[in-house]
Amino acid sequence: MIRLIGYFFGVATTLGLLVAAAVAVYVGHLAKDLPDYEVLAKYEPPVTTRFHAADGALMAEYARERRLYLPIQAIPDRVKAAFLSAEDKNFYNHPGIDITGLGRAALRYVTGGPTQGGSTITQQVAKNFLLTNEQTIDRKIKEAILSFRIEQAYPKDRILELYLNEIYFGLGAYGIAGAALTYFDKSVNELTISEVAYLAALPKGPSNYHPYKHTDRAIERRNWVIDQMVDNGYVTREEGAKAKAEPLGVKPRRNGTYLFAGEYFTEEVRRQIIARYGENALYEGGLSVRTTLEPKLQRLARKVMQRGLIKYDTLRGYRGPVTTIDVSGDWGKPLSEVKGLSDVPEWSLAVVLDSSDKGLTVGLQPARQDSGALVDERVEGTVAKADMSWAMRYKKDGKTLKAKSPADVLKAGDVVFVEKKDDGDGYLLRQVPEVEGGLVAMDPHTGRVLAMVGGFSYAASEFNRATQAMRQPGSSFKPIVYSAALDNGYTPASVIMDGPITITTGNTTWTPKNYDGRTAGPATLRSGIERSRNLMTVRLANDMGMKLVAEYAERFGVYDHLAPYLPMALGAGETTVMRMVSAYSIMANGGKSIKPSLIDRIQDRYGKTVYKQDDRSCEGCNATEWKNQPEPELIDNSEQVLDPMTAYQITSMMEGVVQRGTAVTISELGYPIAGKTGTTNDEKDAWFIGFTPNIVVGLYMGYDTPKGLGHGATGGGLAAPVFKDFMKTYLVGQPKIDFKVPEGMKLIAINRKTGMRANPGDPGAFIEAFKPGTGPADSYWVIGMGTDGSNGPGGNLSPGAAQAIESGGGGLY
Repeated sequence: MIRLIGYFFGVATTLGLLVAAAVAVYVGHLAKDLPDYEVLAKYEPPVTTRFHAADGALMAEYARERRLYLPIQAIPDRVKAAFLSAEDKNFYNHPGIDITGLGRAALRYVTGGPTQGGSTITQQVAKNFLLTNEQTIDRKIKEAILSFRIEQAYPKDRILELYLNEIYFGLGAYGIAGAALTYFDKSVNELTISEVAYLAALPKGPSNYHPYKHTDRAIERRNWVIDQMVDNGYVTREEGAKAKAEPLGVKPRRNGTYLFAGEYFTEEVRRQIIARYGENALYEGGLSVRTTLEPKLQRLARKVMQRGLIKYDTLRGYRGPVTTIDVSGDWGKPLSEVKGLSDVPEWSLAVVLDSSDKGLTVGLQPARQDSGALVDERVEGTVAKADMSWAMRYKKDGKTLKAKSPADVLKAGDVVFVEKKDDGDGYLLRQVPEVEGGLVAMDPHTGRVLAMVGGFSYAASEFNRATQAMRQPGSSFKPIVYSAALDNGYTPASVIMDGPITITTGNTTWTPKNYDGRTAGPATLRSGIERSRNLMTVRLANDMGMKLVAEYAERFGVYDHLAPYLPMALGAGETTVMRMVSAYSIMANGGKSIKPSLIDRIQDRYGKTVYKQDDRSCEGCNATEWKNQPEPELIDNSEQVLDPMTAYQITSMMEGVVQRGTAVTISELGYPIAGKTGTTNDEKDAWFIGFTPNIVVGLYMGYDTPKGLGHGATGGGLAAPVFKDFMKTYLVGQPKIDFKVPEGMKLIAINRKTGMRANPGDPGAFIEAFKPGTGPADSYWVIGMGTDGSNGPGGNLSPGAAQAIESGGGGLY
């Protein structure tokens, strides 16, 4: 018996050694092909890129995996406790695997069941980072081997940090910081016990515990996690009971942009980041982009632009409902399916329930809960006839008709836009304007774009009319022409003929006209720009040559290449609002070039600055100690595009546009403001660009498919009031700062009509700015006396003759 027992023992030992050897060979074979766990030391997961406004407000987030990486030191103990309780309560004690759990998983596999359970946090790190999700015994063994190696190579806190930043929580969120924002719109240090427990429940199966699809199951799993936290001593039983009594409280954070009214600006920055660094950097690089956007100015710009577009549009009458639905049953569901304007929260979609001589009864589009379900309550309101009086003039079948009653305009089932009145008593009828426009506000000293409006609504059209729309600037281009003249020998007192002119080139004949069709005879350059005289501008451009005008237009950045044809002097070439505002900023900046910028600074995921808009150098700024040296100064290396004295002269002349000319309505603000109106052929576009010493604001209004805005629709009548509306709010509390007169400039009294030196007591005297070596003419000389624009016979007139011509030439515009 003893020998038999010894025999069987020997056989068993041999078999055991053989099995051990086989297992060792098998494990060794698996271990040979294991991935390098040292890559965890260089772990750089895809991280969310974030855009911030100038005041730090979050504008937008972009990510393929919505993740914000947090070091373990920044993760609260309560969050760690929840995940340890839910996933691996012995994490800080085991060597990387849970032997009991692993044995249980192996047994299920041997008996034909799927491999599950038994994974520690370390094993999950090994699987998520280094292996696949396949459910095989090979993968489990590899996972165990890697877990041992990871535990030996990295401290526990580093492993937990990797885990909490990598795991998927559902709804596109990765990592605990991303999940806290996605589910609760909170930072991790703001989460309650109930909230951290729910997040800790999700990694086991995010879709199984969806907050709306499987609410009961989600609450059950959350409560289990809370119980584990109580059992492990992380929270008291009272705290646990209170947390379990709370609802899930999930408030999903919406994707995309977060700053109200900033959609056009944000999208422009997004395009620039992709152009500069590529899509992967935007969606995975974790960039921090600080933009130039000033939220208060952006909201103001949006408000005044929308107000201007609405005002113009309502004067053209009502074009009809958005759509029509059946209101015989529950009108809430079909109305909820009509798409509104998400970025115009002041407006609501409504369906007409009844229309009469007194007005409309409307039903408001039902709101949706976070789960997406419609709110059961149906809200009704009224639109009085007086609050839709503009719609009594409506269009039908291409004809404009006049209604006697609201019932003639709208009927039951018509879906319309309404806006609640300021006093809360009823609603105003609204419609999305057909006319569009773009606006840019810029700091003229740095080129920082402070606000930008690309249209009435980004939700309706993503096309950015401030940067993408190519439009004719019309007369707003004239300051470029006059700047070229002032920089090349002309003065603001130079006199040009405002009379009929015909230009013949080859077989082509062009006869330009002033906007009002009148002429005024000889007048100074100042008068020409204040009254926006086309004929004077053409003569001036013809006298100095269009090649010079084209050179200055390109120098100012208005065009890349301007064809040297005379019609271009009247703004016939196409450009953008952004380029025009940048050009005016050069004048406001003393003639120094500026580079328009929407981005102040870009930092990578580690906080290192990889781009800075302000590239001025500063010698001595980094001195280690003070040795009575002078204070360091920032060195501005900007190119001098325009003589500083010329910049002041053209600015002074554009002040005249505001004080006496085509934008005189703006003078009511009582601040030093310079600017120029612009109206293109057939009134297709209306422009105004104006500035103070500290801000430049420019805009245009026009149809996307250019067509006439209507007779009398000018830059002074449409665009200038929008600018005025903006500045009226912007200037509140601002000191009145005059435009700085360059040192050495001569201020001389001249006769406003003749441009010659004024005699004491002259009623037409005016103080004009002259450069050193220049001044009022000693004799009266009129540029472009010939009908072809040349200085032909009769160019040198006496003041009396000029007076006679002017008085017989018709009124000024």
